[in-house]
Parts: sequence; C-alpha cells; structure tokens
Amino acid sequence: MPLKKILILGPESTGKSTLASDLSEYFGSPWVPEFAREYLQNLGRDYDFEDLSTIAKGQIQSEDEGSKKSNDYLFCDTDLRVIHIWSSHRFGKTSPWILEEIESRVYDQILLTGIDLDWEPDPLREHPEPEMRVYFFNKYLELAKSSGFSWEIISGSRSERLQKAISVLTSNS
Repeated sequence: MPLKKILILGPESTGKSTLASDLSEYFGSPWVPEFAREYLQNLGRDYDFEDLSTIAKGQIQSEDEGSKKSNDYLFCDTDLRVIHIWSSHRFGKTSPWILEEIESRVYDQILLTGIDLDWEPDPLREHPEPEMRVYFFNKYLELAKSSGFSWEIISGSRSERLQKAISVLTSNS
C-alpha cells in the first residue's frame, strides 16, 4: 500500500494529538506532532507574525521526515491550515508562502475533530469560550470542504473517536 497521509485538523483542545497518537499506536505507523507546541514552549515571548513562517517550515520538515519513516500511514497532528487560521485571526493576514504551501501539500484524508470534548486548560491555548470554539470549528470545516480531500468529522469519547477514525481509514483503503 502506498503511503497515506492523514491530516488531523480542528480547533484547540479537541483531541487532535490524542487521536494522532492513538491511531499511530493502532496502525503501528508514525505520527507528526504539532511543531508549534514545542516551538512556542521554548520561545520565551509572545509569538509574532514572523514566527508563524518559522513554525510552518518546522511543521513541513517534520512531516517530510515522517513520510520517509513509514510505508503505510503518516498521521499529521495539524498542518499549515492551522497556522493560516491563527494568522488570519490574530494578525488579519497570512504569509503568501504559507498559502502557496497549503495548496501544494496533499493528504489522503482529513479527520476533523469535533468540539464536543471538554476544554482542557493549557498555557498555549487562547480561546476557551464556547462561541470561539464554534467559530474556529466552522473555519476548519470550511477548509476541509474546500480542500479537495476526503474528510470526515470525528467526535465522541476518546474510544469512539478512535473507532470512527479506524473505520473511516479502513473503509477508504
């Protein structure tokens, strides 16, 4: 089977990393963590517009390295679409380079994580308000719909999400 790149997309605190890790364990395939998390934890200041391009390059590099380590699935905990949404929201613009890269990156499936999980506080998360979670979910939904890739909303408990994702991935193979 050729490598299938699976993008796990969604707002903050919707279980993307957990789902990526669970799928990685289930299928015995690597997952690419969100590069922004490590970058921002080590930044020592608020991020600015220029940091988003650095984060984007790090995410792409991690994804490309992960692609070399797998023959079946690669689970990507976010991609440049997340950077685009945050950049647009926080700075009112997105780097043209990031937008170009979004168009050139290909995924076999998008798993869009629902906002039905409880918010978990984290110093890197910015918008716990229920209306903002809906706002961001709708932004990601628009991107999934317009991506040209197969996509599915994944919601429910941790085990329900894993089972639904497994079902989606195995029915599309």
